[in-house]
Amino acid sequence: MKPALSTVPTDSVIYQRLQGASFYDCHAMDIPPTELSALALYLQVVAHTPKWVNTLMALRNRMVQLVGLKNLGHLGDVDANKPAADYRVGDRVGIFSIIHLADEEVILTDIDKHLRVELSVRKQPRKVSISTVVHTHNALGRFYMLFVTPLHRRIVPATLRGARLPA
Repeated sequence: MKPALSTVPTDSVIYQRLQGASFYDCHAMDIPPTELSALALYLQVVAHTPKWVNTLMALRNRMVQLVGLKNLGHLGDVDANKPAADYRVGDRVGIFSIIHLADEEVILTDIDKHLRVELSVRKQPRKVSISTVVHTHNALGRFYMLFVTPLHRRIVPATLRGARLPA
């Protein structure tokens, strides 16, 4: 089970959000069939976020506050005692809020004055795909993405590799 760069699933809800995106990508990994929902899979992924990712998030938070952007916290800042079934659209899940919630796909978002990030976890019979779509709103968003894009391309696969997904 090794994550690989993939195409955004054309049957996913997130696919409809690609138009006009400043950035998007998708990483997929084979998994055995599971009863877990897409949100439950996401919660398992972020629960095992590599320490170096949280260190980068802490650095990011300190730096962006200098230009008036918000501190997001860490990727894995979720309530470990709250089951996936208790989440609803609008709820916060760590650094994101849920905007679409179905068994086979969850879309989480963070919106700031400089960009909108949407993250999809799409469960398929033998695969999980994590797609990220970013729409920048201004020059600050485009500048921010110059630094984030190369890191993002390492963070998602590393986080997937460390996840304790069904085996």
